[in-house]
Amino acid sequence: MSTRRRWAATAAAAVLTAGLLTHPGAGVAAPTTSVDLADTATALVRFRLPDEAMFRDLVAEGADVAARPRTTPGQVMADLVVTGRQLDALVARGAVAVQVIPTQSGGARRVAPLAEDTLQFLQAYWWSSGGRTFLQTQVATSASDDPDVEITVTWTTADGTTGSFPLSRFEDSGEYQYHVALPQRLPARPIRVSATSSLGGTSRVITPAAWPNATPPPQPSGYQRDFIDAYMTPTDISARIRRLARQYPNLVDVLNLPNRTQGYRRTAAAYLGDPAAAAVVVESVKFGDQGLNGVQVRTVDPQRPNSPLGAAYRDRVLTVSLATDAGGKVISSTDDVAAFVSARYPQRFRAFVEDGSAGLPMPVAGPARLDDGLEGTEVPRRPWTVQALRIGAVRDGSRTGVLTYSQEHAREWATPLVTLEFAERLLANYATDAETRSLLNSVEVFIIPTVNPDGANYSFNDFNFQRKNLVNHCTGAARDPARRDSWGVDVNRNYAVGSYFDGYVGGSGNCLSGTYSGTAELSEAESSNVVALAEAHPNIGFSLNVHSYGGYFMWSPGAYKAAGRITLPRPSIDESKYFQDSARRIVGAIAASRETVTWPAYTGPVADVLYSAAGNSADHLYYDLGIVAWNFEVGNDRWNEATQNWDGVGFQPPFDEAHAESQEYADGLMELVRVARDRGAALP
Repeated sequence: MSTRRRWAATAAAAVLTAGLLTHPGAGVAAPTTSVDLADTATALVRFRLPDEAMFRDLVAEGADVAARPRTTPGQVMADLVVTGRQLDALVARGAVAVQVIPTQSGGARRVAPLAEDTLQFLQAYWWSSGGRTFLQTQVATSASDDPDVEITVTWTTADGTTGSFPLSRFEDSGEYQYHVALPQRLPARPIRVSATSSLGGTSRVITPAAWPNATPPPQPSGYQRDFIDAYMTPTDISARIRRLARQYPNLVDVLNLPNRTQGYRRTAAAYLGDPAAAAVVVESVKFGDQGLNGVQVRTVDPQRPNSPLGAAYRDRVLTVSLATDAGGKVISSTDDVAAFVSARYPQRFRAFVEDGSAGLPMPVAGPARLDDGLEGTEVPRRPWTVQALRIGAVRDGSRTGVLTYSQEHAREWATPLVTLEFAERLLANYATDAETRSLLNSVEVFIIPTVNPDGANYSFNDFNFQRKNLVNHCTGAARDPARRDSWGVDVNRNYAVGSYFDGYVGGSGNCLSGTYSGTAELSEAESSNVVALAEAHPNIGFSLNVHSYGGYFMWSPGAYKAAGRITLPRPSIDESKYFQDSARRIVGAIAASRETVTWPAYTGPVADVLYSAAGNSADHLYYDLGIVAWNFEVGNDRWNEATQNWDGVGFQPPFDEAHAESQEYADGLMELVRVARDRGAALP
């Protein structure tokens, strides 16, 4: 028997007669009574672990953790059921066996193995939409380490009809979460569901619950709605804001947010040479609209021997005279030319070698015309002042504040339609609808229709899938104009809580990535504006960030670290219940418009129902400012009865669909204001 095992066995005997045993090395003599714990014998042992990481590893490895006893600060304790071999392995990893906990028989004994597979329903909800019934379930298995476990759900309706469907294993960041399937079309309301696994596991039979099981108050006769008649660019949105301020001066203030964006501007660039052969990219230091669009650049052969590399800029033409050898042959390389231009004209031009052209002979080429590549001729080329609407009968900070904001991501064209429809309803119905009047007498509403106007202008005019803003932090070859559609910062990855810079998943340090997080937290005007508005108005207690698409309703935590999938701190039990209960109300209000139901599997913390989004705005508002923060993803999948499948709608659906989204999600925002009013009324 090993020394370690012999000590543990000795401790077991001592515990029977003397209670808790300290380590012999702590100055207490080890008892002399010896109890053999054989390799295959099992005992319940209290261990002091070297750190919390080891405990997490043990849980992940499937260790039999009986309890986590309270300990003094700095100690990580765990009660584990172990065999003699497992005891040796744990001690070798740095664990210290502190106590062998006795059983009724007074000695270590083999513990009966747990059932091989236990199944538990995490969700089982049904709902009706368009005269059809749907069921969605999530089931977790205790055999989580087995990637081949198959789970089947069986359902029964009131008339005895039965059916079944398979679930698929869902992992996130390498960690098993549950088994799930898309909502299933059923012939009628299910009254019973159960689950079985390929390992022989069975669940309890349960009754699915109705979802969301909440209905908003009816809209009165004459209630005004449907103020949206087209997609709106940032210029259109600015005009709408001005009109609302003129039309409702007693209910609206327009707030100019403090950080002007770059504007719909880019530097001008041109390829000098042939990108397919050898080329240098010459780029203006200033933006193209500042007199650099149309500047020309060329290279020439001086046609004389021993000529040095030189350049001249005159009449908006940059002429680069290439170097020659004693025989008059051009000897300048692409690298030489790029470095020379950048050094000679640092205030006007910068240059870099196009990908694949490094070290090649520089050709005689040009003239090539510099251009910023922007197609939106009607868009103002200047820094943009982002504006917010402040709506309320009393706008002095004494009422509960609700913030809603949209189009952090440029390509999400439907989202400003939601927030502006919401604004119009509040204002138009105040004079005629008692409920709206009650809301605006009790609550202040802040609305930023477009957080990212520069990116939105680019999406409308140049590249419809633009996600980010227009600030280009790329250097060197990453500034190749061929990559222009990948430049920019993801505004919703640039906030300061749970960020990429703190090691959380879902942001990127690659300037060409769709989730590029910028050069630092809050490096961008767009994200800084959202935070500045919230900080300047501490009465804001609720927020909702409107994104698209997919039909999600979410809250914090929104990010985790990859090792062990460690999320930002979870809300308290009471807060979690409040998030969920309020979500049912808001989801119910959305469904009342055209029976669009946000799925229960898509309702919950961002990190659980979507993905880890490092540095997102809702986490910043919730954790740093104490705001109850939610996120929409408008544009729910639509059921296709012909194909019996769910169809996605996209970022820029045909306007009829976008219009419908504006109406139903504005209903959701109205319910959010009711939630805020009710919470304020309940507080002492």
